[in-house]
Amino acid sequence: MSTTTSETHVEHEGHEGHDHGLSDVGYIKVALLLAVLTAVEVSTYYVDFGPFFIPVLLILMVVKFFIVASYFMHLKFDSKIFTWMFYMGLFLAVGVYAAFLATFKFFLAS
Repeated sequence: MSTTTSETHVEHEGHEGHDHGLSDVGYIKVALLLAVLTAVEVSTYYVDFGPFFIPVLLILMVVKFFIVASYFMHLKFDSKIFTWMFYMGLFLAVGVYAAFLATFKFFLAS
């Protein structure tokens, strides 16, 4: 059961097509974008955003989360079923947490 070099090469060639990730330059661009967004977050401490302080931080937090999940967790390049499962689990967890907080608040008010 010996395989020739050309057969082995063909087997490895098939596996290379599954990697749809970013190149090194792509990851550096994503990291720079995240650094800029983090700098904007830090600037909210020094610049008065008034009533927009919390909404700006929340929006930046959500944007950074989706960038990290999409690129560094490879959800952007994986099957859509994995992306769907991840986000459904996330929304379920947030919903359960929100329901818990609402119930806790309800019982404290009584």
